[in-house]
Amino acid sequence: MKAAPFDYFRASSLDEAIEALSTPDSRVLAGGQSLVPLLNLRQARPALVVDINRLDELSFLRKENGRLEIGALTRHRSVETSAVVRSEVPLLADALGYVGHVAIRNRGTIGGSLAHADPAAELPAVMVALDADLAVHGPDGERIVAARDFFLGPHRTALGPGELLTRISVPSHRGGWAVEELSRRSRDLAIVAVFAAVTMSGGVCESARIALAGAGPTPIRAVAAEESLTGDTLTADAIALAAELAAGATDPADDLHAPAGYRREMAAVLTRRALARAKDGA
Repeated sequence: MKAAPFDYFRASSLDEAIEALSTPDSRVLAGGQSLVPLLNLRQARPALVVDINRLDELSFLRKENGRLEIGALTRHRSVETSAVVRSEVPLLADALGYVGHVAIRNRGTIGGSLAHADPAAELPAVMVALDADLAVHGPDGERIVAARDFFLGPHRTALGPGELLTRISVPSHRGGWAVEELSRRSRDLAIVAVFAAVTMSGGVCESARIALAGAGPTPIRAVAAEESLTGDTLTADAIALAAELAAGATDPADDLHAPAGYRREMAAVLTRRALARAKDGA
């Protein structure tokens, strides 16, 4: 199937892109790994496609003030293979290995994946787990949106008319981490995925971060599970309790891939595995 007709505009500056995106029913073309299939299936029928691939100022990766700053146009593969990312935010580097295949990661962009807001995708959940901040530019300038407030529902975000995600700021995290994902085939979208990071001191958990993908209409932050672990020694019983609390925070739906009950059960199993691995690596 071919895409429905649309107008095309290639922006040569951020201001041009924002002005073009003020057009009703416009969509951004970055890596195209999500948008192009939707166009060809006619699940997306925009009036205007705004190509931002010439905006080199949105492609960068650097460390600033203890945080990792990532331009929205930075390709997945560049982040995945970065020594700085592996050193400062290893959970992010590890999670990117689950995003599609290498050919997809060579073209797909960090900002594009986040703006697409698929609840089964890895990157939205990772950014929620890591307390990332997202910089959004629009007609009124820049505003900062916490990752936990950015995702509003399946393929729905806090982006308003004429706004463009331009930068992601992620705090450094060098404790233990783990990714556990269940999918039908290798590199498919997750049926359920868990992203865990812990810091330990003297055998006691100082902090825990747990987020799940594929377990609700948005990424799920398992706050109660995190709180149950903080100040504990992460025994098998403590991890099992946290896993049950994480599963209890989910809101999965029945679909053709898995019933809700199975997703909830696997959320507990994968959280238990992820926390055990993260503890061992802390």
